[in-house]
Amino acid sequence: MSDKDVVIEAVGLTKSFKDFWGRPKAKAVNDISFEVKKGEVFGLLGPNGSGKSTTIKMLLGLLYPSRGALQVFGKSPRDVKVKQRIGYLPEETYLYKYLSAHETVDFFGALFQLSREDRKKRTQQLIEMVGLKNAGKRAVGEYSKGMARRVGLAQALINDPDLIILDEPTSGLDPIGCREVKNLIKTLAQRGKTVILSSHLLADVQDVVDRVVVLYGGQIRAQGTIDELLLVENKTKIVTPRMSKETLDRVLKILHEEYSPEQLELSHPKLDLETFFLDVVNRARKEDVHTAGAQAGDFADYLKGAVVEKAQAADEENGEFSALKAEKEVSAKLAEIVAKDDQPPQVEHTVDPKENNFKVEEKLSGLMENPPVAEPSSLEKEKEIIKTQEEDLSKVNDKLKNLLGK
Repeated sequence: MSDKDVVIEAVGLTKSFKDFWGRPKAKAVNDISFEVKKGEVFGLLGPNGSGKSTTIKMLLGLLYPSRGALQVFGKSPRDVKVKQRIGYLPEETYLYKYLSAHETVDFFGALFQLSREDRKKRTQQLIEMVGLKNAGKRAVGEYSKGMARRVGLAQALINDPDLIILDEPTSGLDPIGCREVKNLIKTLAQRGKTVILSSHLLADVQDVVDRVVVLYGGQIRAQGTIDELLLVENKTKIVTPRMSKETLDRVLKILHEEYSPEQLELSHPKLDLETFFLDVVNRARKEDVHTAGAQAGDFADYLKGAVVEKAQAADEENGEFSALKAEKEVSAKLAEIVAKDDQPPQVEHTVDPKENNFKVEEKLSGLMENPPVAEPSSLEKEKEIIKTQEEDLSKVNDKLKNLLGK
């Protein structure tokens, strides 16, 4: 793993808060070390008061560590260029309630100094992606908590960030919105984005993260991949199609020879409630049942750009002929054929050099006899106007002097 692939590196990170007299009041983060790699979904877990929010604020450059080292993209989190590459969704969605969703996302785009054209294009794509296409013109103050959360997620992506920090992203969302956010997080990671996810909804975290850190009392109590941490090594689970009674009896007979009945558990697998709920909703959608609820749209095009370019570069390097490249070449050839068909037939025309020279000499002689008069520049016009105004003002002053003298 090269240094370029390490997005966040924390070594001995500590943050202490002090009282008015400068005495240590609380040690929110106590000597933690971890690193986050490019394209990784990293979970930051822990109960209330464990140091998650303080760690996030240090990653954003809002708090300065009391001790230890912290680098984001190989630089200090306080570097402005680093901040331009970060998207952040805070735990609470603080938005201007009189602005619409479109105006809100456009406002945050302006903070990143995006052009008007880019802001308009990205805002439209993001509003559709988070499922607010039909409510994008309404004031944010009229939104439910879940709808406001979707606007917050859109603003976190307006600058096409390389690092996305999401604090309780599914808070206030219904099960459909939760699944859409989880799918979005997975898609962002597949496109090379790095995601920091902090949430108390552990089932949501488990579905999307690659690695987690569990904090308690400001210290790391556990860290590793999901598979490493959740694996139960002293048990074996076997899932088969539904067995006949005869087959089941034979299997149980073999198992009973090795294990006592208390060690065995026999049951049918169950769906989790989220999967069942989403299945009901999907069946209703297939039946075209009308709903006024938010529905996510397609992934924003501008967030795909880097991946498409990388895929094309990889194809060229490996000498492969991808479907995307082939499609572009075929389209170019078709366009060339259509352009040729649309052009009028070309008629050859020969210019007599003598005739051409005569016309040039005639134009030159005309210019010498009647040279064009250059129009006064705007600056000269302004000078003339000012001179005229000064003359008029001088005349008025002379008249006033005459009247006063009389």
